[in-house]
Amino acid sequence: MSEVTHEPAYHRFEVRLDRATAILVYKLGGDTIYFVHTEVPPEMEGKGIGGRLAKAGLEYARENELKVVARCPFVASYLQRHPEYSDLVSTD
Repeated sequence: MSEVTHEPAYHRFEVRLDRATAILVYKLGGDTIYFVHTEVPPEMEGKGIGGRLAKAGLEYARENELKVVARCPFVASYLQRHPEYSDLVSTD
């Protein structure tokens, strides 16, 4: 299984598998990271790749002391299922 890579120049995390690429796009603003879009191509679905992207993004936020705003429904859902990241969620 391909690893999640961080592509800061493109403001995203990605997983490449064969010719397909799954992505988690973010924006930075001050001390906050905004997760805005997750996209997993059909041929990559059902392999837990979306969850791996979300986890990588949240771990990046933790390591860099960033607050999280989940504008992406997938990441919002992931946060509900993984309360260990609740301390990262921005209350603003």
